[in-house]
Amino acid sequence: MISQPIHRLRPTEVYMALATSPDGLSLDEVAARQDLYGLNILAEEADTPVWRKLLAHMAHPLSGLLWLAGLIAFLVREPVLGIVIWVLVLVNTGFSYWREHRTEQAMQALRRLLPVYARLVRDGSEQSVPASELVPGDVLILAEGDNIPADARIVESYGLRSNNAILTGEAVPAVKTADASVRDSLSEIERPNLIFAGTSIVSGTGRAVVYATGMLTQFGRIARMTKTVREEPSPLQVELVRLTRWISFIALGIGAVVFVVGAFDLRLGLFTAFLLALGIIVASVPEGLPAMVTLTLAMAGQRLAQRNVLVKKLAVIETLGTVSTICADKSGTLTQNQMTVREIWSGGGRWRVTGSGYEPKGEILPVNGSKPNRDALKFTLSAAMLCNNSRLSPPGINNPRWSALGDQTEAAMRVAALKGGLSEADLNLKLPRIHELPFEARRKRMSSIHRLRSGLSPDGFPAWLLSTANPQADSNEVMGEIAIVKGAPREVLELCDQAVMGDETCAMDDELRAQILAQIDSYARRGLRVLGLAFRRLPSRSGSYISTQVERELIFLGLMAMLDPARPEVAEAMRICRQAGIRMVMITGDYGLTALSLARRIGMLSNDEADILTGAELDELDDDQVKALLEREIVFARMAPEHKLRLVTAFQARGEVVVVTGDGVNDAPALRKADVGVVMGLTGTDVAKEAADVILVNDNFATIVDAIEEGRAIFDNLRKFMTYIFSSNVPEILPFILTAMFNIPLALTVRQILAIDLGTDMLPGLALGTEKPEPDIMQRKPRRRDQPLLDRKLLQRAFLWLGPIETALAFSGFFLVYALAGDFALLQSFAPQTTFQGLISVYPIQVLAVTVYHAGVVLAQVGNAFACRSEVNRGRSLGWTSNRFLILGVAVELGLIMILIYFKPLAIVFQHVSVPPAFWLWLGLYPFVLYGLEWLRKNLAREQREMQKSPEVL
Repeated sequence: MISQPIHRLRPTEVYMALATSPDGLSLDEVAARQDLYGLNILAEEADTPVWRKLLAHMAHPLSGLLWLAGLIAFLVREPVLGIVIWVLVLVNTGFSYWREHRTEQAMQALRRLLPVYARLVRDGSEQSVPASELVPGDVLILAEGDNIPADARIVESYGLRSNNAILTGEAVPAVKTADASVRDSLSEIERPNLIFAGTSIVSGTGRAVVYATGMLTQFGRIARMTKTVREEPSPLQVELVRLTRWISFIALGIGAVVFVVGAFDLRLGLFTAFLLALGIIVASVPEGLPAMVTLTLAMAGQRLAQRNVLVKKLAVIETLGTVSTICADKSGTLTQNQMTVREIWSGGGRWRVTGSGYEPKGEILPVNGSKPNRDALKFTLSAAMLCNNSRLSPPGINNPRWSALGDQTEAAMRVAALKGGLSEADLNLKLPRIHELPFEARRKRMSSIHRLRSGLSPDGFPAWLLSTANPQADSNEVMGEIAIVKGAPREVLELCDQAVMGDETCAMDDELRAQILAQIDSYARRGLRVLGLAFRRLPSRSGSYISTQVERELIFLGLMAMLDPARPEVAEAMRICRQAGIRMVMITGDYGLTALSLARRIGMLSNDEADILTGAELDELDDDQVKALLEREIVFARMAPEHKLRLVTAFQARGEVVVVTGDGVNDAPALRKADVGVVMGLTGTDVAKEAADVILVNDNFATIVDAIEEGRAIFDNLRKFMTYIFSSNVPEILPFILTAMFNIPLALTVRQILAIDLGTDMLPGLALGTEKPEPDIMQRKPRRRDQPLLDRKLLQRAFLWLGPIETALAFSGFFLVYALAGDFALLQSFAPQTTFQGLISVYPIQVLAVTVYHAGVVLAQVGNAFACRSEVNRGRSLGWTSNRFLILGVAVELGLIMILIYFKPLAIVFQHVSVPPAFWLWLGLYPFVLYGLEWLRKNLAREQREMQKSPEVL
């Protein structure tokens, strides 16, 4: 299709070479090219084979320890024990693989929730389509903050710069132009008229024609771009790995001591001493802990996905639980980003605008029956229409209402101009745009340059502006250029030395300047966002357009005040965050009084005494002053990107865990710096989404509260799981220690320990990881960033309270069997003669006692599972049936112990005999005894805390 390199062609030749036009491709041509070129996606890298993933899980250090234990069991002629150990390791490996597979599927599903769109021209109209549907010949519309979805050739450029760091490693923005590039010494990536998939637009606007998609792009040619970066472990996961390692070392140490003491001091024999040591090691190692952590995080990610919260990394969910400060942008984050112009100040007169949304239906009426100059109004509306890059879309199949493409404030101004009766086509014909100085956060304004033609009188432009025109001249004769400037009202006003008043211009004296500033403040106090408009006739030009030369000696035109209503869910979210001890801070580039008015309306401020600090004032403060300033309640306004970044850094220096919310390009540095960056999925720019950690798919601010709640619940649930697991370690370890020390009959075997840890305990433990947040979880203060998961309180509860209760209950059944041993005939009726090898005596009494002990541990764990649902009885209103997974897990747990006891082949393997019904009456009390004792402890502890909080009565 292309006869010579695309970069050597002029813009008009580019359209011809790619068989397209400025109006884009037709839908039929798009379909034909999609059949030819395929979708604009990268080929997925072949997945790791299942066998390799399984092998990785089997080679885990904890699994390796159990593989070694099984091998030693074979060497000491205990093949049944070795097989049991290995089978249970394989079962745990299969479960871990299933967990990882489900996690991968979940994260892929989450990424599909938010497709990437491209803005382009097709069939002569601007559209937003999935980036995967692009084909060569599509005409892209480029704007600041866009990610580039395919390789394309620039055909229009207004201050266009791109960030090619993903391809070159250089973060310096590259200037982009529409001119042909004929130098031979440049590589394709260095060509100034080419843009590439995966890069982004830093500033400016323009258009480009796609010439390569999918694997044919530069992005597709680089192999490193086809593989997802491996997720780094979170601090919590690192802590658990370290914890597991220490527990393993301690278990090996205790096992070694027991082996030496049993073999050489108590003279139990090498075989018996080895089995005792092996039992302690197996009982101490938390085999399922790493799998539990990842699964808990993955399930939390899935729950957030159901609430339209996309979390890029699972580790972020953990961080959300420690958030103490939320720095929120205003426009598009706290507000709906659906601007509507409400009032206009023009030529000294005030107008009100009716209608709402983007439907160009309404009127512009004088305020309070006054008679302001309508010509001045039309001039202001014309400027708003011309200095504008937005587009309006009427209702259609996909959009039931009028919608906007581009900046929301520009769309609101365009709608106001249409309500004023202006024709966009007429203005563009008579005042064609020839250049643009795009909006920059530092300048807080943009400018468009238009050509004035002699003999044409654009509607809305006063006669004196065209006074140099020759009425007899040809309409194509150029009579000069005009610059229209739009931006923050104070910044625009500072550049003006004249103003349009009525149907003429006058000098900008102090009185007029004060009048305009007073009007700006009046709008801002009412929560309206204000933009200023000005213009200038440009002198003869030589060289390129420079902002400092164009944007000076301006003539002030007027103000447009628009309302961006607060999101309906924000006020309630503010209340919950305040209750949760989370500080809310507004950091915006908007006008101070406008931001303060909104902050008061949504309940962000605790009182009406909050101060306003501007970016200019922030520049005057050193870091220590800024840190001290953050102690007060302040609204940060007129903030540039570097100011937002500095404030986030200052909050973090105070030890705060900071969430930054935003949606624009200017928010990206702060989003990346924050502990958690949150961006709006619908209105957020591509660059902001790339920088953020969390994307709110439906733009609902309240879901930030849901995410923080999940983060807090994860920490609680992991503590519940660990308490549950560590509690069962006590009745598993103590029998071996007591047998080694006092030579009493062994109450539990290694096989039964494995059956508990990797069988009956697994599902109830996992169910605790799915517990919903406790009712008061958002009424607590944020936990410290450095608060350990495993603290003294948890260890004391597990090893000094719940564990000993379980052990006492299990031993009560064990010794009950021996207490009834005097009536041998009775015991014979309970359990027929059965012979087992190893530590179990040939007498069925000991077999029955061991079976009862094993069943006792399982029954006690049932009560423990329900007791661990809450640490301090906060969850009195949790409800017995609110966690269906726990009920199912307990049912499976009880079913498994019955199968291990009464299914003959497994009973032989796990050294069990049938338990008489009478003993089940005794065992059935264990869950209620343990739960009841823990309930009493929690209530006593709560009453003690309440007494400490209540004032002393004299």
